[in-house]
Amino acid sequence: MIHEAKAYLESRTSLRPRLAVVLGSGLGGFADELSERVEIPYSEIPHWPVSTAIGHAGRLVIGKLDKLEVAIMSGRVHLYEGYTPAQVTFGVRVLGLLGVRALVITNAAGGINLTLERGGLVLLTDHINLQGANPLTGPNDDALGPRFPDMSDAYSKAYRETAKRVAQDLYIPLAEGVYAGLAGPSFETPAEIRYLRTIGADVVGMSTVPEVIVANHMGMRVLAISCVTNMAAGILPQKLTQEEVIEAGAMVRDTLVRFLKALLPALET
Repeated sequence: MIHEAKAYLESRTSLRPRLAVVLGSGLGGFADELSERVEIPYSEIPHWPVSTAIGHAGRLVIGKLDKLEVAIMSGRVHLYEGYTPAQVTFGVRVLGLLGVRALVITNAAGGINLTLERGGLVLLTDHINLQGANPLTGPNDDALGPRFPDMSDAYSKAYRETAKRVAQDLYIPLAEGVYAGLAGPSFETPAEIRYLRTIGADVVGMSTVPEVIVANHMGMRVLAISCVTNMAAGILPQKLTQEEVIEAGAMVRDTLVRFLKALLPALET
């Protein structure tokens, strides 16, 4: 199935990007920055699962950022939508076959670390997989990657150093932290947030982990950035809503676009 999707995309554009970006909830605006772009709804790509979550446009955009060829997944699918881990990571698999060797992932996340603020950006250093699933479960295709991929540098240290330099040059505050991935779709309880803080998580969300595992399995280098769209349950005396997540994504949009426009070419050097 991934080979059929690859062949279809090759028929739609002559561009062959080696770098791709996954845009999370409410963060899809960056795709509009590409020139010479081809926009393909997920529904048109063979076997590609369609986004149903609010704030996910559900289209693949391939184009240029100046001279740099880039593929952008504007929106993703999640386990909580009823998709399997293989479906959640289908897009990353296809992009890997197309030749993508570097993957930048963005997501909306709840802040657990009390030093974080709503609207802030967090550079992920590691993750804790609490989703109860792994996209590599089942028979392994040795042509895609090894049976037991190493995850000790799942979030490339070299890319993180580059990201920190770029953020400093742009005067963009950039925290670092560990991402806890849960299945959702319910937000976490205050007790769960206390537990996550105890085991070392700084932010929490319902995505990213499957894509990072598959990207590492295929030999890609990964950089991931969380947008803190809300403080997690029990930190502030208010209920959590999806609208708050989308609103915070819009609030940080211009900063994220500015950051990515400077960051992506730096990752290619």
